[in-house]
Amino acid sequence: MSALIVLLSISLLVAGGFLIAFIWSVRQGQYDDDCTPSIRILFDDKEK
Repeated sequence: MSALIVLLSISLLVAGGFLIAFIWSVRQGQYDDDCTPSIRILFDDKEK
């Protein structure tokens, strides 16, 4: 029974870490431009 408690607490800590990392990345603007990268290849390159 004690192993179950240890594993459950470790899994909650890991899940909390991933949640904190996700919230941090959203606040830093990692997901701001989600449309342009998928269609960027369709645009012609400008001649220099």
